[in-house]
Amino acid sequence: MPTTPRFGAGLWHFATYVDRYAVDGYGEPRSTLEQIALAGTVEDLSVVDVPYPFTPGVTVQQVQQALADAGLECIGVTPEIYLREFGKGAFTNPDPAVRQATQVLLGEACDVVRQLGAEYVKVWPGQDGWDYPFQVNHHDLWQLAVDGIRQIATANPDLRFVIEYKPREPRVKMTWDSAARTILGIQQTGCDNVGVLLDFGHSLYGGESPADAAQLLIDHGLLWGMDVNDNLRGWDDDLMVGSVHLTEIFEYFYTLRINGWEGVWQLDQFPFREDTVETARASIRLLKALHRALDTLDVPALQAAQARQDAVAAQRLVQDALLSCMGGD
Repeated sequence: MPTTPRFGAGLWHFATYVDRYAVDGYGEPRSTLEQIALAGTVEDLSVVDVPYPFTPGVTVQQVQQALADAGLECIGVTPEIYLREFGKGAFTNPDPAVRQATQVLLGEACDVVRQLGAEYVKVWPGQDGWDYPFQVNHHDLWQLAVDGIRQIATANPDLRFVIEYKPREPRVKMTWDSAARTILGIQQTGCDNVGVLLDFGHSLYGGESPADAAQLLIDHGLLWGMDVNDNLRGWDDDLMVGSVHLTEIFEYFYTLRINGWEGVWQLDQFPFREDTVETARASIRLLKALHRALDTLDVPALQAAQARQDAVAAQRLVQDALLSCMGGD
């Protein structure tokens, strides 16, 4: 029987947030160190993904100590190549100086990964893409995107890089927008140290089946990390896991289970108005319940139903497992 998974979270889960209506935020700002301390109060949390640069004045040595004090490890470092200075793109910016600045920031993040003993650099090029028809030359834009990944990956062959794809936001259309397109791009880089971090919510509102996307990535040996959350499928709402699409998140974890994928089950949620710690606890409670449900699921019967494409029989088996899994933490 598979062991209980490790649970993680993006450190931003424990930040405070702004939007275009509450520009002064939904709480007082928290430093990187304060976010780590909060994350450490979530009993089942063992790893965090840390954004870089840290908040002003915080050093990598302080982050190391804060993680140790909180009983946490760093699984990945996410360089912030998606902020205002990269508004016209990071890898795909028309200005070569900005593209070079992207590589410099990524190089710094690589050093932080080494110092923190993390598993990967997470690349989320949210500003790479376009907003209007005719705004870009699609051939040239794609070439810049692929070349940018190739450049940082070949310069750091000792590290792993994971691309987190997303259909849109902040650009109206992002360059790395789907599992299939990301697989093609990675193949074009020719680099064996580049994989994918699959965000369940990004897959949902991109029109994919997250379980199908996970299987496709696994079949290509490229599912190296994952984030879980939920949304109403029209936007990247980053709601609590299972709060909307309970059956689809169960199919997603079932797909990981039958393929022997045993990476970290990691939260990528934005609790704007909720208590960040209690939101993490509630989400991990559900993840543990889903793990128990996988243990009770009659897999041979389910696979027999799938061989017949018997939707009714499959749903009954899934419902039996899901409805019996709650009741313990």
